[in-house]
Amino acid sequence: MFQALPRIGRRRALFGSATALTVVGLLLWWLLPLGEESPSGTIIFSTGTRTGVYQMYGKLLQGAIAKDLPGLDVQLKKSDGSQQNVRRVATGEADYTIAAADAVETYILQNKPGSGRLRGCSRLYDDYVHLVVPRSSSVRSVADLKGRRVALGPSGSGVRLIANHVLEAAGLDPDTDIEPLDDGIATMPDLLKEHKIDAFFWSGGLPTNAVVDLSKTDDIRLVPIGSDLVEKLHEQGGASRYYRSAVMPADAYPEAQRGSPVQTLAVANYLITREDADAKLTEELTRTVITSRDRIGGVVHAAQLVDLRTAIYTDPLPLHEGASRYYRSIKP
Repeated sequence: MFQALPRIGRRRALFGSATALTVVGLLLWWLLPLGEESPSGTIIFSTGTRTGVYQMYGKLLQGAIAKDLPGLDVQLKKSDGSQQNVRRVATGEADYTIAAADAVETYILQNKPGSGRLRGCSRLYDDYVHLVVPRSSSVRSVADLKGRRVALGPSGSGVRLIANHVLEAAGLDPDTDIEPLDDGIATMPDLLKEHKIDAFFWSGGLPTNAVVDLSKTDDIRLVPIGSDLVEKLHEQGGASRYYRSAVMPADAYPEAQRGSPVQTLAVANYLITREDADAKLTEELTRTVITSRDRIGGVVHAAQLVDLRTAIYTDPLPLHEGASRYYRSIKP
């Protein structure tokens, strides 16, 4: 028959129950933290051409996101490059992308749809401009391209934008002074091998696999783009202000460079999104971009240059609220 507990016993029992509930509560708080849930759903990430650095970086970032944000489905969408990427994000065809600063500025200056909604998440790495010719070519400068067949990249690519600016800085009209072709990095090397073009422009991180492969099978070299042309580019104003003098290290393409660095120009790449992108998602995505640098950089060497000290500089775009939140959270 049930008997009532003594008063002291009841107190001990109640105290023990309360203690147990407290312990269970603390365990649940530790195992199942309260607050915002990890981002989930589906996002579209616009990348680049099949053999370009944007596409490779995008695939590796997709893997890093899958590890850090398992509830998020990242769908990659190939593109012609920076110009198309900027338009896709601005108009809602994609949620995030990589684009060069000059392409972003051009889109804004032309006041194209959604330009005011664009936001930066992180400065990533620099693209270097390549002007590739057969080693036997007589082309020694950009001006020497006059009358030649030159692949400039598709109309929506970043390389097409840069190539046009560089040609104009050298005193050449891209439409009339050369024979322009719309081919991209996926077909440029084969066209050069088959003597169907005399040269091609490429803008990408170092090294770009398509150029590496070409240098191992064909005798090619990189034509210097001197600082005098960079000065003339700056005189053009507008998006050309984002170009700066740079040196391609001698070991970027050993077979093509034969131990010599190459003077050229560079432009920064950004991770970008729209103003209405979810702040928590953008914060976590920015975190993954920064923390996965070494993992991705082991494959895409350009990614090794992602630097927390410069990541916040995404001019002409203001930082997205979520990206700003991340950088504030890690500030010493």
